[in-house]
Amino acid sequence: MALESTRKFTKKLVPWLIAIAFFMESLDATILNTAVPIMAKALGVVPLSMKSVLSSYTLSLAVFIPISSWIADRFGTRRVFGTAIGIFTLGSLLCGLSNNIHLLVLCRILQGCGGALMVPVGRLTLVRTYAKSELVRTMSFVAIPALIGPMVGPLAGGLIVGFSHWRMIFFVNLPIGILGLLMVYKYFPDYRVEKSDKLDLLGMILFGAGIALLSYVLEVFGETTLSLSGILGLLGLSATFLLSYLLHAKQIAQPLLRLGLLKIRTLRAAVGGNFFTRLGAGGMPFLLPLLYQVGLGYTPIQSGLLIMPQPLAAIAFRFSVPGLLSYFGYRKLLLANTIFMGLTMMAFATVDQGTAIWLIILQACGFGFFSSLQYTSMSTLAYADVEDRDTSMASTILSTVQQMSLSFGVATASLITTFFIADRLHSNPEEMIQGLHKGFMALGVVTILSGFGFAELKSTDGDNVSLHNIKI
Repeated sequence: MALESTRKFTKKLVPWLIAIAFFMESLDATILNTAVPIMAKALGVVPLSMKSVLSSYTLSLAVFIPISSWIADRFGTRRVFGTAIGIFTLGSLLCGLSNNIHLLVLCRILQGCGGALMVPVGRLTLVRTYAKSELVRTMSFVAIPALIGPMVGPLAGGLIVGFSHWRMIFFVNLPIGILGLLMVYKYFPDYRVEKSDKLDLLGMILFGAGIALLSYVLEVFGETTLSLSGILGLLGLSATFLLSYLLHAKQIAQPLLRLGLLKIRTLRAAVGGNFFTRLGAGGMPFLLPLLYQVGLGYTPIQSGLLIMPQPLAAIAFRFSVPGLLSYFGYRKLLLANTIFMGLTMMAFATVDQGTAIWLIILQACGFGFFSSLQYTSMSTLAYADVEDRDTSMASTILSTVQQMSLSFGVATASLITTFFIADRLHSNPEEMIQGLHKGFMALGVVTILSGFGFAELKSTDGDNVSLHNIKI
Protein backbone atom coordinates (compact mmCIF):
# COMPACT_ATOMS: atom_id res chain seq x y z
CA MET A 1 0.00 0.00 0.00
CA ALA A 2 2.79 2.41 0.93
CA LEU A 3 4.67 1.54 -2.26
CA GLU A 4 1.58 2.23 -4.36
CA SER A 5 1.09 5.61 -2.66
CA THR A 6 4.72 6.50 -3.34
CA ARG A 7 4.31 5.62 -7.01
CA LYS A 8 1.21 7.79 -7.32
CA PHE A 9 2.97 10.70 -5.59
CA THR A 10 5.99 10.31 -7.87
CA LYS A 11 3.77 10.25 -10.95
CA LYS A 12 2.06 13.46 -9.89
CA LEU A 13 5.36 15.14 -9.04
CA VAL A 14 7.11 14.40 -12.36
CA PRO A 15 5.21 17.06 -14.42
CA TRP A 16 6.02 19.69 -11.79
CA LEU A 17 9.75 18.91 -11.89
CA ILE A 18 9.76 18.99 -15.68
CA ALA A 19 7.72 22.20 -15.74
CA ILE A 20 10.28 23.91 -13.47
CA ALA A 21 13.14 22.78 -15.71
CA PHE A 22 11.29 23.94 -18.85
CA PHE A 23 10.71 27.35 -17.25
CA MET A 24 14.37 27.79 -16.30
CA GLU A 25 15.54 26.83 -19.80
CA SER A 26 13.06 29.03 -21.69
CA LEU A 27 13.42 32.00 -19.33
CA ASP A 28 17.17 32.19 -19.82
CA ALA A 29 16.77 32.43 -23.59
CA THR A 30 15.26 35.95 -23.27
CA ILE A 31 15.93 37.33 -19.79
CA LEU A 32 19.17 39.01 -20.87
CA ASN A 33 17.57 41.07 -23.65
CA THR A 34 16.57 44.09 -21.56
CA ALA A 35 19.77 43.92 -19.47
CA VAL A 36 22.18 44.13 -22.42
CA PRO A 37 23.06 47.87 -22.17
CA ILE A 38 23.83 47.71 -18.44
CA MET A 39 25.77 44.44 -18.73
CA ALA A 40 27.78 45.80 -21.65
CA LYS A 41 28.75 48.87 -19.62
CA ALA A 42 29.72 46.75 -16.61
CA LEU A 43 31.89 44.44 -18.73
CA GLY A 44 33.47 47.31 -20.66
CA VAL A 45 32.22 46.38 -24.14
CA VAL A 46 29.86 47.93 -26.66
CA PRO A 47 26.26 46.61 -26.56
CA LEU A 48 26.63 44.99 -30.00
CA SER A 49 29.33 42.71 -28.59
CA MET A 50 26.77 41.28 -26.17
CA LYS A 51 25.08 39.53 -29.10
CA SER A 52 27.56 36.68 -28.64
CA VAL A 53 26.33 36.22 -25.06
CA LEU A 54 22.76 35.89 -26.29
CA SER A 55 23.48 33.68 -29.30
CA SER A 56 25.96 31.34 -27.57
CA TYR A 57 23.13 29.96 -25.41
CA THR A 58 20.83 29.13 -28.33
CA LEU A 59 23.75 27.81 -30.37
CA SER A 60 24.62 25.41 -27.58
CA LEU A 61 21.01 24.22 -27.40
CA ALA A 62 20.86 23.59 -31.13
CA VAL A 63 24.09 21.59 -31.17
CA PHE A 64 23.56 19.36 -28.15
CA ILE A 65 19.84 18.55 -28.33
CA PRO A 66 20.33 15.89 -31.06
CA ILE A 67 22.46 13.67 -28.79
CA SER A 68 20.04 13.88 -25.86
CA SER A 69 18.13 10.72 -26.79
CA TRP A 70 21.31 8.63 -27.01
CA ILE A 71 22.52 9.95 -23.65
CA ALA A 72 19.13 9.27 -21.99
CA ASP A 73 18.97 5.74 -23.38
CA ARG A 74 22.56 5.04 -22.39
CA PHE A 75 22.62 6.48 -18.85
CA GLY A 76 18.95 6.65 -17.81
CA THR A 77 16.49 9.52 -17.56
CA ARG A 78 17.00 10.22 -13.84
CA ARG A 79 20.77 10.56 -14.04
CA VAL A 80 20.67 12.58 -17.27
CA PHE A 81 17.86 14.92 -16.18
CA GLY A 82 19.52 15.50 -12.82
CA THR A 83 22.89 16.09 -14.46
CA ALA A 84 21.27 18.50 -16.91
CA ILE A 85 19.82 20.57 -14.06
CA GLY A 86 23.18 20.44 -12.27
CA ILE A 87 25.09 21.62 -15.36
CA PHE A 88 22.54 24.37 -15.98
CA THR A 89 22.72 25.54 -12.36
CA LEU A 90 26.54 25.45 -12.35
CA GLY A 91 26.57 27.40 -15.61
CA SER A 92 24.26 29.99 -14.05
CA LEU A 93 26.58 30.39 -11.06
CA LEU A 94 29.65 30.80 -13.26
CA CYS A 95 27.83 33.29 -15.52
CA GLY A 96 27.01 35.40 -12.49
CA LEU A 97 30.65 35.33 -11.37
CA SER A 98 32.10 36.17 -14.81
CA ASN A 99 34.08 39.39 -15.03
CA ASN A 100 34.67 39.56 -18.79
CA ILE A 101 32.62 38.85 -21.88
CA HIS A 102 34.75 35.93 -23.12
CA LEU A 103 34.30 34.00 -19.88
CA LEU A 104 30.61 34.85 -19.87
CA VAL A 105 30.19 33.40 -23.38
CA LEU A 106 31.88 30.14 -22.31
CA CYS A 107 29.63 29.87 -19.26
CA ARG A 108 26.54 30.52 -21.37
CA ILE A 109 27.59 27.62 -23.60
CA LEU A 110 27.80 25.45 -20.48
CA GLN A 111 24.32 26.61 -19.50
CA GLY A 112 23.06 25.68 -22.95
CA CYS A 113 24.53 22.17 -22.63
CA GLY A 114 22.35 21.60 -19.57
CA GLY A 115 19.31 23.18 -21.17
CA ALA A 116 19.74 21.06 -24.30
CA LEU A 117 19.24 17.91 -22.24
CA MET A 118 16.44 19.12 -19.96
CA VAL A 119 13.68 19.63 -22.53
CA PRO A 120 13.87 16.46 -24.69
CA VAL A 121 14.69 14.17 -21.76
CA GLY A 122 11.86 15.71 -19.73
CA ARG A 123 9.42 15.22 -22.60
CA LEU A 124 10.65 11.65 -23.07
CA THR A 125 10.05 10.93 -19.37
CA LEU A 126 6.48 12.18 -19.61
CA VAL A 127 5.78 9.95 -22.60
CA ARG A 128 7.12 6.91 -20.75
CA THR A 129 5.41 7.74 -17.45
CA TYR A 130 1.90 8.49 -18.68
CA ALA A 131 -0.44 6.53 -20.92
CA LYS A 132 -1.07 8.11 -24.31
CA SER A 133 -4.61 8.97 -23.24
CA GLU A 134 -3.15 11.11 -20.43
CA LEU A 135 -0.57 12.95 -22.53
CA VAL A 136 -2.75 15.89 -23.61
CA ARG A 137 -3.63 16.85 -20.05
CA THR A 138 -0.06 16.41 -18.81
CA MET A 139 1.70 18.17 -21.66
CA SER A 140 -0.77 21.05 -21.62
CA PHE A 141 0.43 21.60 -18.06
CA VAL A 142 4.17 21.41 -18.68
CA ALA A 143 3.86 23.53 -21.84
CA ILE A 144 2.77 26.54 -19.80
CA PRO A 145 6.21 27.33 -18.29
CA ALA A 146 7.81 27.05 -21.73
CA LEU A 147 5.35 29.72 -22.93
CA ILE A 148 5.76 31.90 -19.85
CA GLY A 149 9.57 31.97 -19.96
CA PRO A 150 10.03 33.95 -23.21
CA MET A 151 7.16 36.27 -22.29
CA VAL A 152 8.28 37.23 -18.78
CA GLY A 153 12.00 37.06 -19.54
CA PRO A 154 12.38 40.65 -20.79
CA LEU A 155 10.24 41.98 -17.92
CA ALA A 156 12.17 39.97 -15.32
CA GLY A 157 15.49 41.12 -16.74
CA GLY A 158 14.35 44.73 -16.69
CA LEU A 159 13.15 44.50 -13.09
CA ILE A 160 16.36 42.83 -11.90
CA VAL A 161 18.73 45.36 -13.46
CA GLY A 162 16.41 48.19 -12.41
CA PHE A 163 16.28 47.25 -8.72
CA SER A 164 19.29 44.98 -8.21
CA HIS A 165 22.56 43.89 -9.91
CA TRP A 166 22.73 42.26 -13.35
CA ARG A 167 24.46 39.21 -11.82
CA MET A 168 21.19 38.37 -10.02
CA ILE A 169 19.77 37.41 -13.42
CA PHE A 170 21.87 34.27 -13.16
CA PHE A 171 21.84 33.81 -9.39
CA VAL A 172 18.02 33.49 -9.24
CA ASN A 173 18.44 30.07 -10.87
CA LEU A 174 20.55 28.72 -8.01
CA PRO A 175 17.90 27.94 -5.33
CA ILE A 176 15.50 26.60 -7.97
CA GLY A 177 18.20 24.43 -9.51
CA ILE A 178 19.43 23.04 -6.17
CA LEU A 179 15.89 22.20 -5.01
CA GLY A 180 15.09 20.64 -8.38
CA LEU A 181 18.28 18.57 -8.27
CA LEU A 182 17.40 17.13 -4.85
CA MET A 183 13.85 16.33 -5.90
CA VAL A 184 14.94 14.68 -9.16
CA TYR A 185 17.33 12.24 -7.50
CA LYS A 186 14.69 11.34 -4.92
CA TYR A 187 11.51 11.08 -7.01
CA PHE A 188 12.31 11.18 -10.74
CA PRO A 189 11.69 7.87 -12.60
CA ASP A 190 14.66 6.16 -14.25
CA TYR A 191 14.04 4.85 -17.75
CA ARG A 192 16.75 3.37 -19.91
CA VAL A 193 17.18 0.78 -22.63
CA GLU A 194 19.07 -2.45 -22.04
CA LYS A 195 21.32 -1.90 -25.02
CA SER A 196 21.74 1.54 -26.55
CA ASP A 197 22.83 2.17 -30.11
CA LYS A 198 26.37 3.24 -30.86
CA LEU A 199 26.74 7.01 -30.89
CA ASP A 200 26.90 8.43 -34.41
CA LEU A 201 29.95 10.61 -33.77
CA LEU A 202 30.47 11.67 -37.39
CA GLY A 203 26.77 12.50 -37.70
CA MET A 204 26.96 14.58 -34.53
CA ILE A 205 29.88 16.59 -35.94
CA LEU A 206 28.26 17.14 -39.35
CA PHE A 207 24.80 17.99 -38.04
CA GLY A 208 26.09 20.02 -35.09
CA ALA A 209 28.43 22.08 -37.27
CA GLY A 210 25.71 22.70 -39.84
CA ILE A 211 23.11 23.76 -37.29
CA ALA A 212 25.61 25.86 -35.31
CA LEU A 213 26.65 27.82 -38.40
CA LEU A 214 23.06 28.26 -39.56
CA SER A 215 21.88 29.37 -36.11
CA TYR A 216 24.81 31.77 -35.82
CA VAL A 217 24.03 33.45 -39.14
CA LEU A 218 20.35 33.77 -38.23
CA GLU A 219 21.13 35.15 -34.77
CA VAL A 220 23.48 37.88 -36.01
CA PHE A 221 21.74 38.65 -39.31
CA GLY A 222 21.29 42.38 -39.72
CA GLU A 223 23.51 43.16 -36.72
CA THR A 224 26.91 42.04 -37.95
CA THR A 225 29.86 43.51 -39.81
CA LEU A 226 30.05 40.44 -42.04
CA SER A 227 29.77 41.22 -45.74
CA LEU A 228 27.09 39.67 -47.92
CA SER A 229 29.66 37.33 -49.40
CA GLY A 230 30.73 36.31 -45.91
CA ILE A 231 27.15 35.54 -44.88
CA LEU A 232 26.52 33.60 -48.09
CA GLY A 233 29.76 31.71 -47.53
CA LEU A 234 28.70 30.66 -44.02
CA LEU A 235 25.27 29.64 -45.30
CA GLY A 236 26.90 27.60 -48.06
CA LEU A 237 29.20 25.90 -45.58
CA SER A 238 26.24 25.18 -43.30
CA ALA A 239 24.30 23.67 -46.21
CA THR A 240 27.32 21.52 -47.11
CA PHE A 241 27.53 20.12 -43.58
CA LEU A 242 23.79 19.42 -43.43
CA LEU A 243 23.66 17.77 -46.86
CA SER A 244 26.67 15.69 -45.91
CA TYR A 245 24.81 14.58 -42.80
CA LEU A 246 21.76 13.55 -44.85
CA LEU A 247 23.94 11.43 -47.13
CA HIS A 248 25.76 9.97 -44.15
CA ALA A 249 22.50 9.17 -42.30
CA LYS A 250 21.24 7.11 -45.23
CA GLN A 251 24.32 4.89 -45.17
CA ILE A 252 24.36 3.78 -41.52
CA ALA A 253 21.96 1.74 -39.40
CA GLN A 254 21.80 4.04 -36.34
CA PRO A 255 22.13 7.69 -37.41
CA LEU A 256 22.10 10.59 -34.97
CA LEU A 257 18.56 11.51 -36.06
CA ARG A 258 16.50 8.71 -37.60
CA LEU A 259 14.62 10.85 -40.09
CA GLY A 260 12.93 7.71 -41.38
CA LEU A 261 10.50 8.12 -38.46
CA LEU A 262 8.99 11.04 -40.36
CA LYS A 263 7.26 8.46 -42.54
CA ILE A 264 4.78 8.27 -39.63
CA ARG A 265 2.04 10.69 -40.71
CA THR A 266 1.18 12.09 -37.28
CA LEU A 267 4.83 12.65 -36.34
CA ARG A 268 5.55 14.26 -39.71
CA ALA A 269 2.57 16.62 -39.36
CA ALA A 270 3.55 17.52 -35.79
CA VAL A 271 7.20 18.18 -36.65
CA GLY A 272 6.37 20.15 -39.80
CA GLY A 273 3.66 22.07 -38.01
CA ASN A 274 5.99 22.93 -35.14
CA PHE A 275 8.54 24.31 -37.55
CA PHE A 276 6.34 26.32 -39.92
CA THR A 277 3.86 27.60 -37.33
CA ARG A 278 6.66 28.80 -35.07
CA LEU A 279 8.33 30.35 -38.12
CA GLY A 280 5.61 32.99 -38.02
CA ALA A 281 4.54 33.02 -34.38
CA GLY A 282 8.12 32.82 -33.11
CA GLY A 283 8.71 36.39 -34.24
CA MET A 284 6.00 37.87 -32.00
CA PRO A 285 8.20 38.20 -28.86
CA PHE A 286 10.59 40.17 -31.08
CA LEU A 287 8.02 42.50 -32.69
CA LEU A 288 5.73 43.22 -29.73
CA PRO A 289 8.38 44.97 -27.56
CA LEU A 290 9.26 47.14 -30.59
CA LEU A 291 5.61 48.08 -31.00
CA TYR A 292 5.07 48.84 -27.33
CA GLN A 293 8.37 50.58 -26.56
CA VAL A 294 9.45 52.32 -29.78
CA GLY A 295 6.06 52.73 -31.42
CA LEU A 296 3.80 53.50 -28.45
CA GLY A 297 6.45 54.88 -26.11
CA TYR A 298 5.95 52.52 -23.17
CA THR A 299 8.78 51.68 -20.76
CA PRO A 300 10.32 48.17 -20.78
CA ILE A 301 8.39 47.32 -17.60
CA GLN A 302 5.10 48.57 -19.07
CA SER A 303 5.85 46.65 -22.26
CA GLY A 304 6.45 43.49 -20.27
CA LEU A 305 3.16 43.96 -18.42
CA LEU A 306 1.30 44.21 -21.73
CA ILE A 307 2.85 40.90 -22.81
CA MET A 308 1.98 39.16 -19.54
CA PRO A 309 -1.69 38.45 -20.44
CA GLN A 310 -0.46 35.95 -23.06
CA PRO A 311 0.95 33.37 -20.62
CA LEU A 312 -1.77 34.17 -18.09
CA ALA A 313 -4.42 33.28 -20.68
CA ALA A 314 -2.51 30.09 -21.52
CA ILE A 315 -2.61 29.11 -17.85
CA ALA A 316 -6.25 30.07 -17.33
CA PHE A 317 -7.51 28.06 -20.29
CA ARG A 318 -5.11 25.10 -20.18
CA PHE A 319 -7.82 22.82 -18.79
CA SER A 320 -9.91 23.39 -21.92
CA VAL A 321 -7.27 21.87 -24.23
CA PRO A 322 -8.09 18.17 -23.55
CA GLY A 323 -11.81 18.83 -23.95
CA LEU A 324 -11.38 20.68 -27.25
CA LEU A 325 -9.15 17.96 -28.66
CA SER A 326 -11.57 15.30 -27.48
CA TYR A 327 -14.54 17.02 -29.14
CA PHE A 328 -13.01 18.19 -32.43
CA GLY A 329 -10.08 15.82 -32.96
CA TYR A 330 -6.59 16.85 -34.04
CA ARG A 331 -7.23 17.46 -37.73
CA LYS A 332 -10.18 19.83 -37.38
CA LEU A 333 -8.76 21.63 -34.38
CA LEU A 334 -5.29 22.23 -35.83
CA LEU A 335 -6.64 23.38 -39.20
CA ALA A 336 -9.01 25.85 -37.55
CA ASN A 337 -6.76 26.94 -34.70
CA THR A 338 -3.85 27.76 -37.03
CA ILE A 339 -6.16 30.19 -38.86
CA PHE A 340 -7.39 31.74 -35.61
CA MET A 341 -3.81 32.03 -34.36
CA GLY A 342 -2.75 33.82 -37.56
CA LEU A 343 -5.77 36.16 -37.43
CA THR A 344 -5.00 37.10 -33.81
CA MET A 345 -1.44 37.95 -34.84
CA MET A 346 -2.76 40.07 -37.71
CA ALA A 347 -5.10 41.84 -35.28
CA PHE A 348 -2.05 43.51 -33.69
CA ALA A 349 -1.79 45.48 -36.95
CA THR A 350 -4.70 47.57 -35.64
CA VAL A 351 -2.85 48.64 -32.48
CA ASP A 352 -1.71 52.27 -32.53
CA GLN A 353 -1.39 55.18 -30.13
CA GLY A 354 -5.17 55.53 -29.89
CA THR A 355 -5.88 51.89 -29.05
CA ALA A 356 -7.38 51.28 -25.62
CA ILE A 357 -5.28 49.27 -23.18
CA TRP A 358 -8.13 46.84 -22.51
CA LEU A 359 -8.26 45.98 -26.23
CA ILE A 360 -4.51 45.29 -26.35
CA ILE A 361 -4.88 43.05 -23.31
CA LEU A 362 -7.81 41.22 -24.93
CA GLN A 363 -5.77 40.59 -28.08
CA ALA A 364 -2.83 39.36 -26.00
CA CYS A 365 -5.14 36.94 -24.18
CA GLY A 366 -6.44 35.63 -27.49
CA PHE A 367 -2.96 35.06 -28.85
CA GLY A 368 -1.90 33.37 -25.61
CA PHE A 369 -4.82 30.95 -25.71
CA PHE A 370 -4.53 30.01 -29.39
CA SER A 371 -0.74 29.60 -29.26
CA SER A 372 -0.96 27.42 -26.13
CA LEU A 373 -3.63 25.25 -27.77
CA GLN A 374 -1.53 24.98 -30.93
CA TYR A 375 1.76 24.01 -29.28
CA THR A 376 0.19 21.52 -26.88
CA SER A 377 -1.77 19.85 -29.68
CA MET A 378 1.26 19.54 -31.95
CA SER A 379 3.53 18.22 -29.19
CA THR A 380 1.12 15.48 -28.12
CA LEU A 381 0.22 14.49 -31.69
CA ALA A 382 3.88 13.68 -32.31
CA TYR A 383 3.66 10.58 -30.08
CA ALA A 384 0.28 9.29 -31.22
CA ASP A 385 1.61 6.51 -33.47
CA VAL A 386 5.23 6.24 -32.33
CA GLU A 387 6.27 2.89 -30.89
CA ASP A 388 7.64 2.88 -27.34
CA ARG A 389 11.14 2.01 -28.58
CA ASP A 390 11.15 5.12 -30.79
CA THR A 391 9.81 7.69 -28.32
CA SER A 392 13.31 8.81 -27.35
CA MET A 393 14.26 9.55 -30.96
CA ALA A 394 10.91 11.20 -31.70
CA SER A 395 11.39 13.48 -28.69
CA THR A 396 14.85 14.47 -29.92
CA ILE A 397 13.65 15.21 -33.45
CA LEU A 398 10.77 17.32 -32.13
CA SER A 399 13.00 19.25 -29.70
CA THR A 400 15.64 19.87 -32.37
CA VAL A 401 13.07 21.24 -34.81
CA GLN A 402 11.53 23.43 -32.12
CA GLN A 403 14.90 24.94 -31.23
CA MET A 404 15.71 25.55 -34.90
CA SER A 405 12.32 27.18 -35.45
CA LEU A 406 12.92 29.61 -32.57
CA SER A 407 16.00 30.98 -34.30
CA PHE A 408 14.25 30.95 -37.66
CA GLY A 409 11.24 32.77 -36.21
CA VAL A 410 13.31 35.63 -34.79
CA ALA A 411 15.27 35.82 -38.05
CA THR A 412 12.02 36.00 -40.04
CA ALA A 413 10.75 38.83 -37.84
CA SER A 414 14.10 40.63 -38.16
CA LEU A 415 14.02 40.32 -41.94
CA ILE A 416 10.46 41.61 -42.03
CA THR A 417 11.27 44.68 -39.92
CA THR A 418 14.33 45.33 -42.08
CA PHE A 419 12.16 45.13 -45.22
CA PHE A 420 9.29 47.30 -43.98
CA ILE A 421 11.38 49.66 -41.82
CA ALA A 422 14.52 50.61 -43.67
CA ASP A 423 16.20 52.18 -40.63
CA ARG A 424 14.40 50.87 -37.56
CA LEU A 425 17.01 52.29 -35.17
CA HIS A 426 16.28 55.86 -36.28
CA SER A 427 12.67 55.63 -37.40
CA ASN A 428 10.10 57.85 -35.71
CA PRO A 429 7.24 56.19 -33.79
CA GLU A 430 4.74 56.61 -36.64
CA GLU A 431 7.06 54.96 -39.18
CA MET A 432 7.83 52.19 -36.70
CA ILE A 433 4.14 51.50 -36.08
CA GLN A 434 3.32 51.42 -39.80
CA GLY A 435 6.20 49.06 -40.54
CA LEU A 436 5.36 46.78 -37.63
CA HIS A 437 1.71 46.64 -38.74
CA LYS A 438 2.89 45.22 -42.06
CA GLY A 439 5.14 42.85 -40.16
CA PHE A 440 2.24 41.49 -38.09
CA MET A 441 0.22 40.97 -41.26
CA ALA A 442 3.11 39.10 -42.90
CA LEU A 443 3.72 36.86 -39.87
CA GLY A 444 0.00 36.15 -39.62
CA VAL A 445 -0.13 35.07 -43.26
CA VAL A 446 2.90 32.79 -42.75
CA THR A 447 1.18 31.21 -39.74
CA ILE A 448 -2.11 30.65 -41.57
CA LEU A 449 -0.31 29.06 -44.53
CA SER A 450 1.44 26.67 -42.14
CA GLY A 451 -1.95 25.11 -41.43
CA PHE A 452 -1.92 23.36 -44.80
CA GLY A 453 0.57 20.91 -43.31
CA PHE A 454 -2.21 19.45 -41.16
CA ALA A 455 -4.47 18.74 -44.14
CA GLU A 456 -2.82 15.33 -44.63
CA LEU A 457 -4.08 14.16 -41.23
CA LYS A 458 -7.02 11.79 -41.08
CA SER A 459 -10.01 12.52 -38.85
CA THR A 460 -9.07 9.62 -36.55
CA ASP A 461 -5.38 10.57 -36.18
CA GLY A 462 -4.47 11.17 -32.56
CA ASP A 463 -7.57 9.50 -31.13
CA ASN A 464 -5.43 7.44 -28.76
CA VAL A 465 -4.04 10.59 -27.11
CA SER A 466 -7.03 12.95 -27.32
CA LEU A 467 -9.06 11.53 -24.42
CA HIS A 468 -12.10 10.65 -26.55
CA ASN A 469 -13.25 8.07 -24.06
CA ILE A 470 -12.28 9.85 -20.88
CA LYS A 471 -14.59 12.07 -18.89
CA ILE A 472 -13.14 15.58 -18.65
